[in-house]
Amino acid sequence: MTSMFEAVMGAGFDRLHPRLRRRFSVGLASGEACTGRGVMDRVWHGRAFVKPFLALGATRNILVPEAGRDIPFVIENVPYTDSYGRETVSFVRTFELPGRSRRFDAQMVLGPRGDRILDYLGTHQHLASELHFHAEPDGSLLIRSGEHRFREGPVDVRVPELLGATAEVRESYDETAGRFRIRVRVVNRFLGPLFGYEGSFTASYTGVRAHGVRPGLRPVREEARA
Repeated sequence: MTSMFEAVMGAGFDRLHPRLRRRFSVGLASGEACTGRGVMDRVWHGRAFVKPFLALGATRNILVPEAGRDIPFVIENVPYTDSYGRETVSFVRTFELPGRSRRFDAQMVLGPRGDRILDYLGTHQHLASELHFHAEPDGSLLIRSGEHRFREGPVDVRVPELLGATAEVRESYDETAGRFRIRVRVVNRFLGPLFGYEGSFTASYTGVRAHGVRPGLRPVREEARA
């Protein structure tokens, strides 16, 4: 049974820590979903002038404009078939910040050529990014974003570097603590660091056929263009 992540990583997938291989084997073939629960030691954003842009993105569950420490965190990775017949895995992150919850939504699909993952961001999937997955020598996983596109109605344009950002995700498994560790940084080439978080979580697995996809996990609008 091959997940979309194993498909794009090829032999590199086997170099991941076994716990990471299990986590990134979620999909329709395995019939499993993964829920991670933990604490982000730190959720941060860049300089004050980036906060309005983060706040705008937060209206569509993209990025988080607040900062804090010791923030309870949940990530839901649930596979399903979207409206266009594509296998999709949700990456819905919920941060329980003081006084309110924030979500950072993404839905991942396999690219049409089977050589990349497409990451559709937010409640309406107006932003799409290419993701590149690499196994590191220590068995951890490095994910870097590539080209970003904005899509709305007939509009389909590449996001220029001035407005776009590069995301880097590092995920590993800490044998001593028995927890996954994650560090995320989103950086604009000209404006510098925009947003990020780092912390740890544990994972549990459930059967997709028995539990399905909970209401509110799927986006409001799905984008057909890959």
